[in-house]
Amino acid sequence: QLQLVESGGGSVQPGGSLRLSCAASGFTLDYYVIGWFRQAPGKEREGVSCISRSGGSTNYADSVKGRFTISRDNAKNTVYLQMNSLKPEDTALYYCAAGEIYCSGEYAYEYWGQGTQVTVSS
Repeated sequence: QLQLVESGGGSVQPGGSLRLSCAASGFTLDYYVIGWFRQAPGKEREGVSCISRSGGSTNYADSVKGRFTISRDNAKNTVYLQMNSLKPEDTALYYCAAGEIYCSGEYAYEYWGQGTQVTVSS
């Protein structure tokens, strides 16, 4: 069964850090580009970051640029999202997704995880 599983979410205070992981089972991630998305209550899902197959190209939403870092370890079949200087507005359910088109819209991603909750609050 082809599956993506996110982990690493939790509750942190503003200014804190979390590292999300996206692990694949049933297939190898190195064939796919990976995107991180998030959805806050009452809002549409939005793209956060994406990374190319090799990891040599990355892209970030303006709202997270300079604070979040996406990376991948193809040997571990895992992609990471390091989140620093977290703000309350980063609170959302975070999803990873695998697709074939670099930094495409969410409609182009083939596989999705179930999401991991990130809550930033004092």
